[in-house]
Amino acid sequence: MNFSVPDFDVGIIGGGPAGSSMAAYLARAGVSCVVFEREIMPRPHVGESLVPSSTRVFKELGFLEKMEEAKFPYKFGAVWTSSEGKSYKHDLEGLEADCRADIRFEERAQPGVDQNHTYHVDRGIFDNMLLHHANGFGAKVYEGVAVQGVDFQESPFASIKYTMGKKESSTSVRMVVDASGRRTTVGNQLKWRVKDPVFDQYAIHAWFENYDRRAMAYKDNLTNYIYVHFLPISNSWIWQIPISETVTSIGVVTQKKNFAARKESREQFFWDCVSSRPDLYAGLKASDQIRPFKEEGDYSYSMKQLAGDRLVLVGDAGRFVDPIFSTGVSIALNCSRFASADILRAMETGNFNREAFNTFETTIRRGTKNWYNFISVYYRLNVLFTAFILDPRYRLDVLKLLQGDVYEEQEPEVLTRMRNIVSEVERNPKHIWHNLLGDLTNNAFVAAGA
Repeated sequence: MNFSVPDFDVGIIGGGPAGSSMAAYLARAGVSCVVFEREIMPRPHVGESLVPSSTRVFKELGFLEKMEEAKFPYKFGAVWTSSEGKSYKHDLEGLEADCRADIRFEERAQPGVDQNHTYHVDRGIFDNMLLHHANGFGAKVYEGVAVQGVDFQESPFASIKYTMGKKESSTSVRMVVDASGRRTTVGNQLKWRVKDPVFDQYAIHAWFENYDRRAMAYKDNLTNYIYVHFLPISNSWIWQIPISETVTSIGVVTQKKNFAARKESREQFFWDCVSSRPDLYAGLKASDQIRPFKEEGDYSYSMKQLAGDRLVLVGDAGRFVDPIFSTGVSIALNCSRFASADILRAMETGNFNREAFNTFETTIRRGTKNWYNFISVYYRLNVLFTAFILDPRYRLDVLKLLQGDVYEEQEPEVLTRMRNIVSEVERNPKHIWHNLLGDLTNNAFVAAGA
């Protein structure tokens, strides 16, 4: 190993949205970087519905035109439905919850975003596009290369250990970006990973061809929105995401305790959940399943640190929680947006100690905490969410969160108000919403409003 000059300035583990966007930011700025991607792109991946804050990153990276050229389905907003056909009025606030709600992103002007839509994407195609985009800026990309770990002791540089075929090799870098997704390569190596004490969600999902999206659309213009269908089963829901004009991703998310051990039973569980929403069930049975069921589970976790000396963790490598607001890719892209700025400063100063990445770590901690608390409110009392969406006093403030603008405030005022109302409902057994409280996040709001 050459101890005077490393092989690359930055080594990036993982070529998904976090790793490829990081490589694009750095390579575009003239930093030599290498990406080690375990899979061969394109690889199958569950479909994704983006949020508008992703658009800022696409614009900064000159990637927005390619997104348009790919002709991914436009996403103009989101819809939430419930099997409860009732209205619940909260007298003290004048709030009234409904069994359905929808919102359009264009209702709130979003700084740095000048289009009224984001996208639903086939992640196999999208991830491959973004990785090639980074390569176009000069990032070196190795696919089919499994990173085994990182040696931070080979001073003055870190050494990334990997296998290429049967051959073991290493690459020296000034610093490492762990973008390895839920494998959390370096996070696990350093024993930073902490299992989430609340969320133990599992998902089972598949793709369906020619599902008629009008089945669950109660307005003519809602067919290509993302849908979240709540189920009578506690803390369980269904996603409905357009992947193309004819293909739709349908997934059931539930708690671990509801998830059977046998594969056949899990698939039956999927259909049992879907059958609780008869219109959705009929529509799916009339369509063609074109991908086998895939399962993902026990996936919520955090990290003790998001940065260390010569190291940052971005995207799912740093945090993953229930995907109910489609935050995964947005957080990954914004991690790269914030972390790349700190890395570029570190390249100028030569300081790669943890404190050099403090702005990134603080900003992402703040944003993901807001996401987490928002999700917790939703699971604790989802009728409150529809009530806030339908109320003009709060609608745009909630939309700001749904757009992905969660990084600036310690806790947005609307989120504080929601938490306080949840606490009020918890304290009053006679409240009209009390029996609607979910049990998944029942310890999340003890101090709220105190």
